[in-house]
Amino acid sequence: MTAGLLAGAWGAVTGPLAGTARAASTRPGATADGLRALFGSENRVIRTSERVVAVTFNAAWNDAGLDSILDDLARRRTPATFFLTGAFADRHPEVVRRVAAAGHGVGNHSYSHPYFKGLTTAGRHREVQAADQALRAAGAGRSLTPFFRFPYSETSAAQIDEVNGLGFADIEFTADTNGWKGTEGGMTVDLAVGRALDALRPGAIMQMHVGASEGRAEVIDAQALPRMLDAITARGYRVIDLRTLLTPVASSAGSADTP
Repeated sequence: MTAGLLAGAWGAVTGPLAGTARAASTRPGATADGLRALFGSENRVIRTSERVVAVTFNAAWNDAGLDSILDDLARRRTPATFFLTGAFADRHPEVVRRVAAAGHGVGNHSYSHPYFKGLTTAGRHREVQAADQALRAAGAGRSLTPFFRFPYSETSAAQIDEVNGLGFADIEFTADTNGWKGTEGGMTVDLAVGRALDALRPGAIMQMHVGASEGRAEVIDAQALPRMLDAITARGYRVIDLRTLLTPVASSAGSADTP
């Protein structure tokens, strides 16, 4: 990334740091201070005035759209972060390895994608830690990030503190394309692209999905991705790697006003 990209002062965030050094060390140049600056927030937008955005994908169902997604990202030399559940990694270790080999970041999306508010503290810890173990076992390697995304984006201050205490920063999103709903849910490629562009702003974090829910093969997000990326570029934006947030030259992220 260009020197000085997102340059700005990191705000000090206090809180437990168990596991922070190990998690931060998964990316060359990452620092514990850079990770700690993301703690205490659900991080729905990157705080910056630059015309940059981040693209992310969740995976819990299947890998139906993976081939075209990786091809389009490679064709445009665009980085992305893939938030995978541990159960998905256990079923599809080859996907984890392909994402890592392509140079993208791999994030933790819990093990079984439950509603966290219905779990005990110990249960939430198990979900995060089991997913971390599954991603490592599947071959995430140095692509593994200290980033966690809550299932259903169901966050609370107390649960974010718990995740921070395990050494992970919570990274949510500015907007979801809603492509995961499929045509049965009233979504189309046009609508998915439109949702992304309507949310376009400096520091936006876009959420998409790799696969389709049970019984569906069509992956709207995979179809929408090339149009979305081309439109982002046409509007003068660049897609950046979320892992730049772990380096001293990056700027902090914080909660956006949009869901």
